[in-house]
Amino acid sequence: MPNMSLKKNEMPTQAPNVRNRNFSEVALGYSEEQAIDEAKRCLNCKNKPCVGGCPVCIDIPSFIAKVADGDFEAAYQIIAKSSSLPAVCGRVCPQENQCEGKCVRGIKGEPVAIGRLERFVADWHNSHSENSTVRPKSNGHKVAVIGSGPSGLTCAGDLAKKGYDVTVFEALHTPGGVLVYGIPEFRLPKSIVAKEIDGLRDLGVTIATNTVIGKTLSVDELLSQEGFEAVFIGSGAGLPKFMKIPGINSKGVYSANEFLTRVNLMKAYLPTSDTPVQKANRVVVVGGGNVAMDAARCAKRLGAQEVYIVYRRSLDELPARKEEVEHAMEEGIVFKLLNNPVEILTDDSGFACAIKCVEMELGEPDASGRRRPVEKAGSEILLECDSVIMAIGTSPNPLITSTTPGLVVESWGGIVADEHTGKTSKDGVYAGGDAVTGAATVILAMGAGKAAAEAIDEYIKLI
Repeated sequence: MPNMSLKKNEMPTQAPNVRNRNFSEVALGYSEEQAIDEAKRCLNCKNKPCVGGCPVCIDIPSFIAKVADGDFEAAYQIIAKSSSLPAVCGRVCPQENQCEGKCVRGIKGEPVAIGRLERFVADWHNSHSENSTVRPKSNGHKVAVIGSGPSGLTCAGDLAKKGYDVTVFEALHTPGGVLVYGIPEFRLPKSIVAKEIDGLRDLGVTIATNTVIGKTLSVDELLSQEGFEAVFIGSGAGLPKFMKIPGINSKGVYSANEFLTRVNLMKAYLPTSDTPVQKANRVVVVGGGNVAMDAARCAKRLGAQEVYIVYRRSLDELPARKEEVEHAMEEGIVFKLLNNPVEILTDDSGFACAIKCVEMELGEPDASGRRRPVEKAGSEILLECDSVIMAIGTSPNPLITSTTPGLVVESWGGIVADEHTGKTSKDGVYAGGDAVTGAATVILAMGAGKAAAEAIDEYIKLI
């Protein structure tokens, strides 16, 4: 019988006052019974609007139908045809703005919990199925991929399935890109990322870590000396932005990139960590995106008694996922909305001790369609703190672009590439993900990697 409930099956989670003191995963996942019940809410629409909202075009109704039948492995195989990272996407994709945002059930109730079902299917496969990956027959061609984040891994996986000899070059000592250094363990366990990467290795993908393209090797050297016929640049956007306000260079002021890298990749929350971070009592995080939520929630788990999110617009304009905002609020994060920092104050030792903000009000919409914040005169407030984390965005590191002659770059640092193919101004060089768009979502980066893999395949067939 179809399930005509207007509400999704609730996702089991750790209690807020328990999880805000540990780094274990917050969401606990559906049971088999919950997954089947939720899958039966799908109407199996003829026109499949949800597929149109998926950047990698997963056949969503088909995989959900298999879940409803209890055939979870078949469901996984359907997803795997389109996505190289299903266990990741089921956890961190903004489904509410993509596949679930197109779901017909969302017109008169809540949409089908597509993301939760994808997560369930991937987790079921990883815990029940033995590795049966068949390595494709080599086609004799070599492709280099720069960066092991979601765009690079997707491009590498799709090319490997076509028989290409793919090498992924990663600057850090652990592959995964933003999946390992940016997203906290409580949202995306690193064992899951490692499992997905092992699957790519089983396909024949080689991953070379501690290799900084632009220093160790250049893009031109990959093409002219290392035997690669094409290069995909998926190096992300890891260069943090800072506000130009007094006190920004004070002690105790972090970029969210540095803070999250130390916590997530270097395990700074462990007493044995070689790269600890200051465990502050009062933390102010500036920004309103998912990165800001991650930084604030990590600070709380490190023992901070008070953690503030300072954002210059209102709750309605917060760019972070609704679920992440709700989780942060449940965990005791305090939101100081319609406030904009203007100065960081320091103590006699040069450490941040307070942040001065001015209250804002929303005016007319700006170019992005969001109402522009306008300062209210004489409205200063002071927040005492001993640590400030800046989470106001990132841009691509210029190392690769500055060492690659002929590569056209936007004024803000992004590589100019065709939005459908990833083709750049340089012959044989393709790019996608945050290195092209600036900081965006995991699934959009994956979509770019997928499109580039198709274009690279066509390119190599013609040379």
